[in-house]
Amino acid sequence: MTENFETVTLAGGCFWCMEAVYVEAKGVQSVQSGYANGRTPNPTYRQVCGGNTGYAEAVRLTFDPSVISFRDLLDIFFVVHDPTTLNRQGGDVGEQYRSGIYYHTPEQKEIAEATIKELSEQKIWDNPIVTEVEPLKNFYPAEEYHRDYFANNPNQPYCAAVVAPKVAKFRKHFFALWKK
Repeated sequence: MTENFETVTLAGGCFWCMEAVYVEAKGVQSVQSGYANGRTPNPTYRQVCGGNTGYAEAVRLTFDPSVISFRDLLDIFFVVHDPTTLNRQGGDVGEQYRSGIYYHTPEQKEIAEATIKELSEQKIWDNPIVTEVEPLKNFYPAEEYHRDYFANNPNQPYCAAVVAPKVAKFRKHFFALWKK
C-alpha cells in the first residue's frame, strides 16, 4: 500500500451489499467487510447478529483519492442505502444495520458533516438523515466466508433480492465511476 491511499469505514446495513458496490468503484483498492465501533473484543458474526455487541456491519475501504474522492464515496453511500432509518435497512433490523461514517481523519469528518448538511437541505428524503459520524474506534474483519460474498453467491435469495438491486443502482447512477 502506498502512502497516497486513504482509508475510511462505512456502515450502510448489510456489509455484503456495501462490499458488492464498492468493489466495482474505480479507485477503490480494497474492501474489507467487518464490524465497527462496538464493545465486544473479536466479535463473531453470530454475536453481532444477536444485536448486543454495539457493532455495525461495515466495510473498510482503501482508496486512491487521485482516482475517486472521499465525497464520491459518500455520494455512492447515500444513494445505495437509506440513511433515514435508525438501526434498519429494509428487512434487516438491529443496531448492527445502522448507518454510519467512521472517519479516519479530521478532513473526512468535515466532508461527511458537510455532505449530510447539504443533503439534508436538499430534502431528498421525507425523513431526516440519521447517519452517525464518528471516529473509527475499532474494526474487526468479518469471517473469511463473508469475503466476496455476493460474487461467490449471486443466486442466493438474499443476494438476488437485496444485493443485486443495490449493485444495479450503483452502476446506473455512477456509471463513470464503475470499473466495468
